Amino acid sequence: MPQRRLALALSLTLLAPWAHAQTAGKLRIGVEGAYPPFSEVAPNGQLRGLEIDLARHWCAQMKRECELVKIDFDGLIPALQARKIDAIVASLSITPARQKAIAFSKPYYATPQTFVGRAGAGNDIAPAALQGKRIGVQSATINEAYVNALYRQSQVVRYATQDQVYLDLSNGRVDYTLVDSVAADTFLASAAGKGLARVGPPLRDPQYFGRGVGVGLRKTDAATLGAAFNAAIDASRTDGSFDRFARQYFPYDISPP
Repeated sequence: MPQRRLALALSLTLLAPWAHAQTAGKLRIGVEGAYPPFSEVAPNGQLRGLEIDLARHWCAQMKRECELVKIDFDGLIPALQARKIDAIVASLSITPARQKAIAFSKPYYATPQTFVGRAGAGNDIAPAALQGKRIGVQSATINEAYVNALYRQSQVVRYATQDQVYLDLSNGRVDYTLVDSVAADTFLASAAGKGLARVGPPLRDPQYFGRGVGVGLRKTDAATLGAAFNAAIDASRTDGSFDRFARQYFPYDISPP
């Protein structure tokens, strides 16, 4: 009998993170809503995009009621730390610097970064080649960190959203932007991207760009909510739902290596 009790206790311990995910209250997920095709506000005022689809799907897999909370990108981690939200699904790259402050799920997508500038301007993106040029970046992103560190002879112009960067790039107020390659493709295919193109090779420096994008979490929730998100991410890979969602937005694989 004691052995049976021990076995039951061990089983309940192993199931605790999943049980917590099923029984806890509403989950508040921070999203940006200004980074197509991952997250944006549609003309009807509703959130849409790959990460919006994934967040809702993962919540269903975890059997959690979720509320998507739209927050400017640079306010997402502070909101998580202040317990205004419980998780972040907003193209948040897993970098060493961010891991000092918060925890992450396993990566759910990984794509390189790319410079975008005027078509025909050349492909040299060395810091010396961009000396004196205006580089627009979204604040608090891996791209801001990268240009701050390497492009010290350029003029770095910071914006609250990537859409604001695109607007000034289209109008010639900045010369380049550094952005996720998938987001760049979406922009370049739009009317606002006319006359612009990718510049230089894809960039994958793990020191600045990390090892993929994960769900941001408080460190105290890594073993519980983090385990539940990892299980949901794995399930969406196994059942093909991740690929089905992703194919609605782009034709290539963005799975992490």
